Amino acid sequence: MMKKAFSDPHSASFQIWNKLIAVLIFVSCVVLALDSIPEVASSYEHGFAIVEWFSVAIFTVDYIGHLVFSEKKWKYAFTPWGIIDLLSILPSYLMLLNLTALQGSKVLRLLRVARVLRVLKLARMMTASGKSTNPVMDNLKIYFIVLFSVLMISSTAMFFVEGELYSPEVMAAGQQMLDAKATAGAEPEKFMPTDPITGNAIPEDKRFFTSIPTAMWWCIVTLTTTGYGDMFPVTVGGRLVAAVTMLLGLVLFGILLNVIGNTLMLVLFGEKNKE
Repeated sequence: MMKKAFSDPHSASFQIWNKLIAVLIFVSCVVLALDSIPEVASSYEHGFAIVEWFSVAIFTVDYIGHLVFSEKKWKYAFTPWGIIDLLSILPSYLMLLNLTALQGSKVLRLLRVARVLRVLKLARMMTASGKSTNPVMDNLKIYFIVLFSVLMISSTAMFFVEGELYSPEVMAAGQQMLDAKATAGAEPEKFMPTDPITGNAIPEDKRFFTSIPTAMWWCIVTLTTTGYGDMFPVTVGGRLVAAVTMLLGLVLFGILLNVIGNTLMLVLFGEKNKE
């Protein structure tokens, strides 16, 4: 039973297990996004923690199951999917250890970003699901999985690359440092977050990416090449993320055209476009 859940794509246990993983991936990504909103994070901290650790426990079982029952056995750990599986759970365990060296450091925040890589497991489940029974639905599923993956990864990357520079915690810590340095009787300066690469200050009217859901709006506008101009990155790191997102938008457009073409061929002529 356990072996079939990890090695036999045609078994019922495999389908049920992978549907559970898919649901938890989506839920954990939503929780990660909501957790970036300070008001929501403080109100639902306990609930978010329960969802996070339940998801991590299931993902850990999934990772171990593939190590034990997959054809490659322990070599699975060195495959791209094995590395992604490990990166999706490792940050949570490192935070649980509460290592002093990681507390308040950029290393820990970067490790948290790696948790969003678990969304890529959806792609693995699509490729491992066996032969297609409904090409139209399978094409649409693949497209929306790719779209959701790009949306989640790009938005999270933009938030942590640029939005973290003016997060409430960083702003409070920076202001406290300036207040401590201020001489007696002198009015302390107002803390200004800066681009770590160029050193340029980020003015208040240019601090757009205050949470992952906010960054998602920018990402949708960018991927669809709409370009409202209401939100844009001002740091070097943010512009690099934006450049990659723009290129991925073109890739998604190409995938969408392929999906629409294959669907029309199937619906109108009863066959899939061989090209």
